[in-house]
Amino acid sequence: MKPPLITAAALAERLEGGTPTVLIDASFDLADPAAGERSYRDAHLPGAHYLHLDRDLADHAAASDGRFRGRHPLPTREAFAATLGHLGITRASSVVVYDRQGSMYAARAWWMLLWLGHRDVAVLDGGLAAWVAAGNAVSRDVPAPSDGPGYPSSAALVGSIGADALQAALGRVRLIDARAAERFRGDVEPLDPVAGHIPGALNRPFKDNLDAQGLFLDAAALRSAFAPVLAGHAPSKVVHQCGSGVTACHNLLAMEAAGLSGSVLYPGSWSEWCGDAARPVARG
Repeated sequence: MKPPLITAAALAERLEGGTPTVLIDASFDLADPAAGERSYRDAHLPGAHYLHLDRDLADHAAASDGRFRGRHPLPTREAFAATLGHLGITRASSVVVYDRQGSMYAARAWWMLLWLGHRDVAVLDGGLAAWVAAGNAVSRDVPAPSDGPGYPSSAALVGSIGADALQAALGRVRLIDARAAERFRGDVEPLDPVAGHIPGALNRPFKDNLDAQGLFLDAAALRSAFAPVLAGHAPSKVVHQCGSGVTACHNLLAMEAAGLSGSVLYPGSWSEWCGDAARPVARG
């Protein structure tokens, strides 16, 4: 895979040099699902397309067996391939994604492109704020969708695990929960019907991956920060989750930036897990 992060300076140099790049704005607000698209229409990187978490990066259709799949279940790979086709993305495309929320939604888009088999994708470190702070221009022009074909079928470059397989593997994998500490402990739960966490999970809030300016810590600092929760476990033995499979991707991105490749995502995360009363719950 390509390096998962790109600086505003490097992206500006790439665009000024004429390197074809597909830009994606993934800004979103869980409390106001229309806010991200409004902010995109107000100002975005020139030429950037917009992907909406609920419409484009998730599929809320019920599972064929009727089971609840969480608040932001993945779309089918075929549906997401069609979405990328509308953005003109091909196997040869260089893609950069960003948002206004510390890369929490951009990380989901980054992971999903890798899940579809696309190698050349990076997250703009610091998002729109870093782009503007570097003196770069923004635009209100919305590019027209492409009438190109869907993204060609490719093997996934990242792994995922379902609820049943994860439950069977508890105690044999290192499970990392990206939610805020108070939600992990079960002190509060603003989004899901049950408070707490999956038994055996360790807490690594995704916001701890960033510095005070909203930029990712450097690779050495990230490796040091993840060491206590990994506790010697190989990345291939690590499963990431959060509330609905979104901010967990931030920890996946941080580990990739730290050179700790190979861990997997539980897409349904806590929202799917706690939706089944038969699954165990831990608190504290």
